[in-house]
Amino acid sequence: MTLRLAILGFGTVGQGFVEILLRKREFLAREFGAVFSVVAIADLAKGSLYHPDGLDLGAVLNALKTTGDLSHYPDVPGLVRGLDSLATIRTTTADTIIEATFTNVEDGQPGLDHCREALTLGKNVVTTNKGPIALKLQELQSLAHQSGVRILYEGTVMSGTPVIRLAATALAGNRIEGVRGILNGTSNYILTRMQEGSTFRDALAEAQKLGYAEADPTNDVDGYDAQYKVMILAQALFGAEILRQDVACTGIRSITREAVQEALREGGRYKLVASLERTVDGLRGRVQPEILPEEDPLAGISGATNALTFRGDLSGSVTVVGAGAGRVETGYALLADCLSLIRGQI
Repeated sequence: MTLRLAILGFGTVGQGFVEILLRKREFLAREFGAVFSVVAIADLAKGSLYHPDGLDLGAVLNALKTTGDLSHYPDVPGLVRGLDSLATIRTTTADTIIEATFTNVEDGQPGLDHCREALTLGKNVVTTNKGPIALKLQELQSLAHQSGVRILYEGTVMSGTPVIRLAATALAGNRIEGVRGILNGTSNYILTRMQEGSTFRDALAEAQKLGYAEADPTNDVDGYDAQYKVMILAQALFGAEILRQDVACTGIRSITREAVQEALREGGRYKLVASLERTVDGLRGRVQPEILPEEDPLAGISGATNALTFRGDLSGSVTVVGAGAGRVETGYALLADCLSLIRGQI
């Protein structure tokens, strides 16, 4: 089966996905009968390309290496340049839109409009963009159902670590009573380094140097990134749409090295814990620093690693540990969702 893809947003994630498609092309065709034809790429800064017969992905990556954008891609017969994102959705032959633009959880734009337009036109959406999913997943799923297509979003929570698909498949039949986890690798890296003796300021600087944290680390250290993921999990696992203001959120900015070291001496470890819990009053979500005992499965999660513990009425507690970010890992999340489209799976 062939999927004809249009990639919106060609930053780290989009490029990582293309690199995987190039590297795994023969394997994917042989093992899954899957052929991926990238017919279009549109990026606000890097430019756009469209060819109905598919783009040469090697030439795409070479163009980026040459000029940092897509202007150096060779002019071949049938090539169209200059389409914006919405025109790419509307006018190209793509049947599946890869939405990898920047996250905006204030209003979900422009990703939300991209998803709405694609689904309305009967095109699948595969996305790593937390904004549209956190804010409007139920609306988007309804649009997909009406059009007979699908929206998949595994990469929005723990990158290439399959927590959403795990709950829907391997944990099927359970009533999930609650989940709790470490959903932000940057904050976990900082707390790990503070356990090892660094100050918050020095650990944050290290995280920025390593690429874990942005120049403005607000979303990570103040807990907002984990808060968005709680909103997504509420809808994906519990079918409940909760507002951002209903997820109590406290970050790690005020935690001192001395507090972290004191907790460590007493057998505890500071972690930024995101949780969802069924209560008699409905679903309760929160993000907050907690001191976890050593026997807690989340206590030993170090560095930029993420983890999520599911508590099911039949399975008991099941903890999944894996990368929560990364060029290859998030690109893999896109690939896994595309393979699910081809195989007709969740």
